[in-house]
Amino acid sequence: MKRVLVIFAGLSLLGSCARYPAGNVAIPAGDWPAYGRTALGDRHSPLTQITPGNAAQLEVAWRFHTGETAPQFATRAPSALEVTPLVIAGTMYASTPLGRVFALDPLTGVQRWSYDPRVDRTIRFGDFNNRGVSYWRDPAPDAARCAARIFLASIDSRLIALDAATGVPCPNFGNNGAVSLLDGLRNAPNRPDEYEQTSPPAVINGLVIVGSAVADNNRIDAASGEVRAFDARTGLRRWTWHPVPQDPADPGFRTWIGPMAHRSGAANAWSVIAADPARDLVFIPTSSPSVDYYGGERKGQNLYANSIVALRASTGRVVWHFQTIHHDLWDYDNAAPPALVTIERGGARIPAVLQATKSGQLFVLHRETGKPLFPVEERAVPASDVAGEEAHPTQPISAGLPPLSPQRITAADIWGVTPVDSADCAARVASLRNDGPFTPPSLRGSVNFPANVGGAHWGGLSYDRDRQIVVVPTNRIAAVITLVPRAAYESSQAETRGERIGLEYAMMRGTPYVLKREVLTSSKGSFCTRPPLGSLSGISLRTGRELWSVPLGTPEGLEKLGLPTSPYLTGAINLGGPITTASGLTFIGATTDAYFRAYETATGRELWKAKLPAGGKATPMTFLGADGRQYVVIAAGGDGKVFGKSDEIIAFSLPRSR
Repeated sequence: MKRVLVIFAGLSLLGSCARYPAGNVAIPAGDWPAYGRTALGDRHSPLTQITPGNAAQLEVAWRFHTGETAPQFATRAPSALEVTPLVIAGTMYASTPLGRVFALDPLTGVQRWSYDPRVDRTIRFGDFNNRGVSYWRDPAPDAARCAARIFLASIDSRLIALDAATGVPCPNFGNNGAVSLLDGLRNAPNRPDEYEQTSPPAVINGLVIVGSAVADNNRIDAASGEVRAFDARTGLRRWTWHPVPQDPADPGFRTWIGPMAHRSGAANAWSVIAADPARDLVFIPTSSPSVDYYGGERKGQNLYANSIVALRASTGRVVWHFQTIHHDLWDYDNAAPPALVTIERGGARIPAVLQATKSGQLFVLHRETGKPLFPVEERAVPASDVAGEEAHPTQPISAGLPPLSPQRITAADIWGVTPVDSADCAARVASLRNDGPFTPPSLRGSVNFPANVGGAHWGGLSYDRDRQIVVVPTNRIAAVITLVPRAAYESSQAETRGERIGLEYAMMRGTPYVLKREVLTSSKGSFCTRPPLGSLSGISLRTGRELWSVPLGTPEGLEKLGLPTSPYLTGAINLGGPITTASGLTFIGATTDAYFRAYETATGRELWKAKLPAGGKATPMTFLGADGRQYVVIAAGGDGKVFGKSDEIIAFSLPRSR
């Protein structure tokens, strides 16, 4: 294929010093070859054609329907189109919740090829989505067929290698193109929907590295969360790393106390793994161990759960670790992907890792050592009053940076759509345990603020490297966590549910309790936390200060969900990520009101929005086409529930010159 060199607005397509996953080919600035644009995951594009001055002119360039809203693709559990497409060398690659992969013409959205792994649609996967595929080009001079590969980690836990040119499985990878990720787990899943894959794998120096998603609050010995590396050519497993240490010589081993502690499951990495090929490092964001809200069977600090762990990519050896939550009792997974960036301080350029957390913290760590680059304090937090539980006495707080979201709800913070709702909320909060940040779960019910959906969430953050601004979306709602004695639950005949934004009961087998989790609302369903429901913030890493924070979205559509609204209610519940561009723009969907928006990165000023067929519960991307036009693309798929339902991927661009 002929390579076309396009110079537009002073920007060369070959102006990027980043590398393709093979590690030896410069990434054209107009491509988007990985989930976070590069393996580093900063989600920042050097493109400048779309600017704060012309963003209001954006219009739909094309739409692509995956077809998965048709009856023949119906699933037992609602599925969510959350893909971030890739664009590499003139082809777009996108995946669906059912693991179907499409190669598209990025200028028109016309399909070139498709692949269907034939996922069993009768399985009720908990998070029925797929957030993207990964790309690798074999640097070997004799590579012919499958020289360029698309890697898919399907919801049913297969790692599949496809020929990027044709979509045909690579016959020399695993078993006719696939490797089962269920094989060899320390704790095997006890049902098909307990273990799944939702994130694109990391690709680094000839290895494909995968984590997993594990069902929450099922049992204390849930499916285990090993991270594994496979040879990108053959599919052979090269190493396995256990976030719940199994080797007594590991320093983390003694931080798990109790006869069942080392049998704990989860602590898995369900988010996107970041990679630094030059340093031979991968950065693993781990989640809470099983079960989320009771740790009596896993006392201690619980390393390496709820951590950012730097592993030597070639061996899987731990290089450093930083734990964001000790002995998690709040479902505060590291859901956001780490972002590997360079910050400037005193004239020096420092390699860093950015991690935004559900607890509303932003940690900035040295990429080579894990040492905080902004002060972190261990602060005393409330003790548990639940028999058998031992909450950790302190938690890490990013004291050198502002919190991303409110950390507590006081009497002055209580809100309601009406005065009656406000009084109802005040009475509700007064009846609960509410001792500030990290109030442990209790039998009478505890306020959990931010709620388990964040604070910062799986949408993660973007980093404008020129302005040194971190842009991050957050939710600002509270939850109530109640531990129900198992005998009382069984006699009540309460219905087991699984709504994360709503009411949920979960069994937590192996513990004395059943979890009851619900959003903190009045008896009429009014949110009790002061608006906005969701926000978008810009934080300067030059000054360590918040530059701006604006409501993200509107309450439009809440009435369709049976929730009360008000002229004074602002912002929206949001799940999905931002991207930034060198021209000074931030693009984000994410909101339940189903708009796609552009903001000015320096100020947070909203510049443009477009109505989507369903919520853009995904991270967008941008690329420069062979026609010289910059496109911005988002999956507008919703989730089949709160965010609506669609099967569309939509591209926007400026009008063609006439």
